[in-house]
Amino acid sequence: MIPRGLVIAISVGVISGAIFGIFFMKFDTGNELSFVEGGSLSIITEKTDFKKGEPIEIKIINSGTVPISFSDASYGLEIRGLDGTVLYSPIAAQVITTLNPNEEVILKWDQIKNDGSTVLEGTYKISSWGLTIGEKTIKESITIHILK
Repeated sequence: MIPRGLVIAISVGVISGAIFGIFFMKFDTGNELSFVEGGSLSIITEKTDFKKGEPIEIKIINSGTVPISFSDASYGLEIRGLDGTVLYSPIAAQVITTLNPNEEVILKWDQIKNDGSTVLEGTYKISSWGLTIGEKTIKESITIHILK
């Protein structure tokens, strides 16, 4: 015969595991892409935690239904420290660039700042901005972590 305490412990474990599983499944706000009506910009990286020196692939996606214009060929990309200091902004031709709906561009960052030095371990904000047809500014940003 199985002891009553063991049956109760296993039952509580199974029930609590199911509850936590449902909770985390419903509230997971992972790196998802959703398309919306109007102007929308999305930035996606393959993960949020990177090793120091690892190249970072950044996708800038027009996730709306109207074209987005950028002031240069860098698609408004900036990488900032949490204090707001711009650490990296690609050097690009000063040509108006357009990203049509559902189009994406992939840019790579090798963790080198504009001054030529490498970034330290820490948290960084990747952002991009552009203009819709009606000159409405569209901005988007994500946060990444660089670890040892």
